[in-house]
Amino acid sequence: MQYLIPYVVASEIVDRYDLWLNTINKQDIVFFKILAKKYPKINLVWQPDGVINGNKSINAFYKDCIEENTIYFKLDDDIIWMEPDLIEKMVKFRIDNPNYFLVSPLVINNALSTYLLQVKGKLSLNKYYKSSASHEILWKSGKFASDLHNWFFSNYLVKDKVSELYVGSHPMGMTRFSINAILWFGDEMKKFSGVVPGDDEEFMSCIYPTINGLSNCWNGDAIVSHFAFFTQRERLDKEAILEKYGDFLKKEWDASVKYQGIYKDILDAMKYVDVHKEELEVPPYQAIAKTKKKREKFLMKCILPYYICKYYLESLIEKQNYIET
Repeated sequence: MQYLIPYVVASEIVDRYDLWLNTINKQDIVFFKILAKKYPKINLVWQPDGVINGNKSINAFYKDCIEENTIYFKLDDDIIWMEPDLIEKMVKFRIDNPNYFLVSPLVINNALSTYLLQVKGKLSLNKYYKSSASHEILWKSGKFASDLHNWFFSNYLVKDKVSELYVGSHPMGMTRFSINAILWFGDEMKKFSGVVPGDDEEFMSCIYPTINGLSNCWNGDAIVSHFAFFTQRERLDKEAILEKYGDFLKKEWDASVKYQGIYKDILDAMKYVDVHKEELEVPPYQAIAKTKKKREKFLMKCILPYYICKYYLESLIEKQNYIET
């Protein structure tokens, strides 16, 4: 969030920045409270049901996203880079394309965005990979995510050639996609009172638009970078991908009147919660405890060979060179 917040706070087009506090981490919550006091634009939104259960408790927040004459832009907390004018560009695209339910920028490290880059000839892979939101490689592989981030970072971001990856507008329908960065109209969400049952990603990207004869759309001329899915996180942490983006942004923002003050406030808030972590207040939430499913002992004879094969196959996947340079 230290790399996402400056983009949103600095944008003059943003009227309110809602931070969904779907966490029981004391340091996170106090960090957000400090910034909310500093910047009136930041509005802390507590979990409506008072219960935290990871992604399963996200859907309750949509009930507060139904204001008329309002455009909502939902950004995952691990969006770690965006074009400086990305928000303004996406709001204009949203207004110019009112018939779509959701619109999204092109997202670096999003399986369907990667598919678009592949079929449009912007990204050369070692073979053709099918379009799937939960693709074994494009979504799951930490090795692929690392290769993709390094490819984008080295060839386009640091060379200021991101616009060379633009692929134009691409509608889509009856298709699930990872909703890392999406915009919708409050008027449309109000039609179902923001009640999002079950998996918010499946409902928002696929079920609701399909039932109502709507489609979604990529704005492939606007780009953000998404850090990691949970399947990729361990590998990317080991390779310090986040720190690579952080070093790049620090240099950019230190030289920017628009961003340097905001980023300094963020660093100060991070330092405060780190120094005072033992004395921070307890979050006003109940967390659902994770339980391990019990298996009967006799099943292990069947299951063990499966896991041995699965581990072997996954080790082969992590050794692939996916991107051709």
